[in-house]
Amino acid sequence: MSRTFLITGAGKGIGLALAGRLAADGHHVIGMARNAPPSFPGAFIPVDLGDDIAAAAAFAVVAERFDLDGVVNNVGLVRPALLADTTLADLDAVMQLNLHPALLAVQATLPGMQARGWGRIVNIASLTVLGTTQRTAYAAAKAALVSFSRTWALELAGTGITVNTVAPGPTETELFRANNPQGSAGAQRYLAGVPMGRFGTPEEIAAAIEFLLTEDAGFITGQTLHVDGGASIGKLAI
Repeated sequence: MSRTFLITGAGKGIGLALAGRLAADGHHVIGMARNAPPSFPGAFIPVDLGDDIAAAAAFAVVAERFDLDGVVNNVGLVRPALLADTTLADLDAVMQLNLHPALLAVQATLPGMQARGWGRIVNIASLTVLGTTQRTAYAAAKAALVSFSRTWALELAGTGITVNTVAPGPTETELFRANNPQGSAGAQRYLAGVPMGRFGTPEEIAAAIEFLLTEDAGFITGQTLHVDGGASIGKLAI
């Protein structure tokens, strides 16, 4: 069955890879990000999701124009810093972009999914929720997304709408490489923590997200799926 899904942060990386997978499988995709990619397999709405007013307006338009079956909250921001160097401005910026669009997107599209009695919400978190250095703001924001999923899953459990989290490990995305250049100490540190000895690809993360959007995943809700080459093994899972 063809479904319609909204993906934030769809201009590159995991979001763009997911859009390609969904479109190839016959689904309709609406993407949102600040900048449109050179090509996109669906409708694309350029919007600064860091602007709450602009984001809310864009989500309202999407909810009015499309019968959405699901939302993937993928947009994010990371500002690496040690504890002593983390500023309130950076904390607020990271929290805002990781959390505000997720809440606004679901609030805008929820009435339609409830009316149809079917829906899928997937929040994209990170392995960093289990603890890592220089990620005070980012890890906190992604941990909040995990909590969003667990709370929303309970609230929506009887509606036909599932809510889950995918927590990628180190993945070859533009965002990751911007903060961990090839051969850098940061990249080597991350690689050393992956038992499989390599970084993931956006397509591998997208495959896991797509499964949670399917009919077959209808009895899975409130869960966090770590897609990380084994990097979360031995760490305390939340």
